[in-house]
Amino acid sequence: MLLFTGRNSICTQKVLITMFEKNLAWETKRVDLFKNEQYDAEYLKYNPKGVVPTLVNDGQVIVESTLICEYLDDTFPAPSLIPESPYERMQMRLWSKHVDEGLFEATREISFSAMFRERLRNMSEDERRIRFRNIGDPARTARFRSTYEHGVESPYVFYGIAAFEKLFRHMSDVLADGREWLVGNTLSLGDINLMPFVARLEYLNLLDLFIADRAPVRRWWQRCKMLPSYQKAIPDMLNEEDTSTMHVSGTKIRGRIEELRAEHLAQHVKAVHPA
Repeated sequence: MLLFTGRNSICTQKVLITMFEKNLAWETKRVDLFKNEQYDAEYLKYNPKGVVPTLVNDGQVIVESTLICEYLDDTFPAPSLIPESPYERMQMRLWSKHVDEGLFEATREISFSAMFRERLRNMSEDERRIRFRNIGDPARTARFRSTYEHGVESPYVFYGIAAFEKLFRHMSDVLADGREWLVGNTLSLGDINLMPFVARLEYLNLLDLFIADRAPVRRWWQRCKMLPSYQKAIPDMLNEEDTSTMHVSGTKIRGRIEELRAEHLAQHVKAVHPA
């Protein structure tokens, strides 16, 4: 197997956790996203969207991280990371939908406003033009330009805060019955798909803003971090510069994120309990 990865890529990280859980062997090819290598013609043959990760197994190309994880579980069924019952499989996929239908963009926008924005500013005009031109999706381009131009004041950052708040509220409710994992007491892809996104908030020094008063989520997160697969896929893959950059960058916007979260919570209260 060959896995195309990006450094500190949250979508790559959930695939890596899955592969480590299954004790698989693979080769890695790094795609440098800040050199725009994801838009090289040769890579686009594998992944026309120009994103990572991409898995190649026996000549077959598998894209989209959520689908890659399910493909790995189908292809290498032990240990299983998908529940047996149809109802629990549906529950597992609902957690994955949280990621694919909001959390990925939320994490990207918050991360970008915190640290990647400065890296983009340091690119040449030609390099920036390639990044914008090759986004491909007009909606994604709009988000990208907004966070580049406005940073944490972009409305998409506010939407991202709302997405995380919704997620953690739901997680707290589900985990309140004492279960160890999101679908019963067995680790599943539902948990794995969320781990890198929660980790990114922690590395940015922002996670406690959302879960300080949510004990069930905090206990779940401690269990996640104790997994050897998590350690190998995320902390062990990062160097001191990676972790320092995330912490410093996130801390710079922490105060404003806290204010925006309070604004969102006030709006939520009004929506749920209108006067």
